[in-house]
Amino acid sequence: MVEVALFLFILGLAIGSFLNVVIYRAIHGDSPLRGRSYCDNCKKAIAWHDNIPLVSFILLQRKCRYCKTPIPWEYPAVELLTATLFVWWYAVGFTFFQLSSKPLNIIQPIFWLSVGILFVIITFTDLSYMIIPDSSVILLTAMSLFYRIYLVSTGIMQVHDFMLSFGMAVVASLFFLSLVALTRGKGMGLGDVKVVFPLGFIVGFPNFLVSLLVACVSGAIVGLVLMATKKKKLKGIIPFGPFLIFGSVVGLVWGDQIVRWYLHML
Repeated sequence: MVEVALFLFILGLAIGSFLNVVIYRAIHGDSPLRGRSYCDNCKKAIAWHDNIPLVSFILLQRKCRYCKTPIPWEYPAVELLTATLFVWWYAVGFTFFQLSSKPLNIIQPIFWLSVGILFVIITFTDLSYMIIPDSSVILLTAMSLFYRIYLVSTGIMQVHDFMLSFGMAVVASLFFLSLVALTRGKGMGLGDVKVVFPLGFIVGFPNFLVSLLVACVSGAIVGLVLMATKKKKLKGIIPFGPFLIFGSVVGLVWGDQIVRWYLHML
């Protein structure tokens, strides 16, 4: 098991490195499949020994070998988070996936790993460029719809639960759209409105209520900390996508327990 986890960690680092290319080139209108990686500043091609995930970042002391421009911290963060995702997916999810019958024991792990990868892309694209790519939202929405429809067709998910999840997604999107209208786009962007639909549909009702609460509270705390340290002004813009992703992860992993605890407290 240790050997498999180590292999998946290294594989995750490599895929995380590729995700950095996808994120940067998608934003700048370039294909991630065209040519070798290059420095964002001087545009010189990066040699293979300077492109080893995480290791090269440390050896180069966070600077481009040629122009000495600092390498963004997001690059190793994406690599490390993706590697951690792969190990977690194997360690925590593998046993759970094996409890499912065929072909769900294949569909489930592929679906959730893909969701995790899209979560990473959305989080760091919004952090770095204040943009949530439409392509990621469309793919996440299509995947969640097909997955839930498959669960309903096989009787694993009840139609009632499907409709509740869909309704949760619609209501959340309309709520965020109303916030955009009220703030005239200054408090929240349309990207948040778009991404909240697949997130609400994936997490479902009532767990997505937990997700929204966690997202709002964590976003408010980070905003207050940034203002207290004078890194952001009161009217400064903070990307909300990462907090929605964080809240969704909390809702997926601990949502049931939190809802049961809250109902017990009542």
